[in-house]
Amino acid sequence: MNLNQVTVPSLNLLKAIPFYEKLGLKLIVKSLPHYARFECPNGTSTFSIHLVDELPQVNGIYVYFECENLDDKVQELKEQGILFEQEPKDESWLWREAKLKDFDGNQLILFYGGDNRLNPPWRI
Repeated sequence: MNLNQVTVPSLNLLKAIPFYEKLGLKLIVKSLPHYARFECPNGTSTFSIHLVDELPQVNGIYVYFECENLDDKVQELKEQGILFEQEPKDESWLWREAKLKDFDGNQLILFYGGDNRLNPPWRI
């Protein structure tokens, strides 16, 4: 398993994008006003922000872990008693995802994005 992407909420992407660019992240997807994705300067990890009307009181950061054999990994975890909210599913952004929460209610997503993670058809 590889820690791959962290997504955080934002009230204003027009302010958030320049801030993260100043931190050294490279903007690779700009789907305003709802979403932006950045490449980290080292390695292949990405970081993204998404628009919210208000910052979450209960649900916060979403953590993505990429698994090459997603369906097999989910099955293995289920056999160990791990409960999933969503079985592996092909999403419109060209990733296959399964969703679960940790004991604190944080959203975890096991996924396989392949080449579409860094090079989606809509990449800038």
